[in-house]
Amino acid sequence: MGFPITDKFVIAVSASALFDTAKEDRIFSEEGVDSYKKYQKEHEGDIYERGVAFPFIQKFLKLNEVLDGQPVEVVLFTRNSPDLGIRIMESIKHYRLNISRAHFSSGEYNYQYLPSFNACLFLSANPEHTRAAMKEGFAAGTVIKTDIQDEFSDSHDGELRFAFDFDGVIADDASEKRHKDNDEQLDKYFENENKDARTPLQEGPLHNLILQIAKLQELEKQKYEQDHSYKKLIKTAIVTARNAPADERVITTLRDFHVSVDQAFFMGGIDKSRVLNIMRPHIYFDDDRRNLQNLENVVAVHIPYGVLNEDGGSAN
Repeated sequence: MGFPITDKFVIAVSASALFDTAKEDRIFSEEGVDSYKKYQKEHEGDIYERGVAFPFIQKFLKLNEVLDGQPVEVVLFTRNSPDLGIRIMESIKHYRLNISRAHFSSGEYNYQYLPSFNACLFLSANPEHTRAAMKEGFAAGTVIKTDIQDEFSDSHDGELRFAFDFDGVIADDASEKRHKDNDEQLDKYFENENKDARTPLQEGPLHNLILQIAKLQELEKQKYEQDHSYKKLIKTAIVTARNAPADERVITTLRDFHVSVDQAFFMGGIDKSRVLNIMRPHIYFDDDRRNLQNLENVVAVHIPYGVLNEDGGSAN
């Protein structure tokens, strides 16, 4: 009987997102593949420093220590060859990350194998790889370097907080397109969104991810029903540039997706970092890179999807 991967909440992460491979990447791009191979073999025993996605991945895997059935899984996706992968796997062991599954593609794109591992998200530090995966219909995000400590330190003991932009992330970008088309007619945009308030938007690129989070929250609910002393760990939030009267459509869409969130912020154009730096989510997803500036202690992820990533349209 095969491993029940279809029952797991799986995130795929590249080596460049999990570890700091900037020096090695520079050798590869500036000196070529032979110099890269030589350097890697000479430094095979060196442990990589933590990368941008490391704090989130480490905390995400800790859910298996709390929830029954070890419901989450992380798979390493790397374009290194198996021969050059020893250093990566040794680094995983060094940090005691429970990552046992991996794909080494020897320089080739590897996103086509994401469904094989039931991955609902691919995190990479390379925008080119992320865009290529998204273009083929796979949910992918580019981790952006922000001010993150080695360990997340906050007063919310054990919590794992996910935060999302709405349009172009959870839902599609139909409203963002309308907003862009009516950039000089904001009143018209609000009129249309108010008229369509009870019409849900279609699924966005991270629709399946938030469904997987909802399943974990259901496991937590069941655990709480069995033991009222259990403290729920997983928290979710929407942080959107929408405001009234364009806010109701968010709730309509989430209901249609059978998803509820713990918090929703309708910012109306206020800098999102003002909320995010207080909330301190462990990971935040947005399709507009401008909203990922000025963030502290959060793994910021750019979702290269839709109209905002065609020619730098306005945020929503």
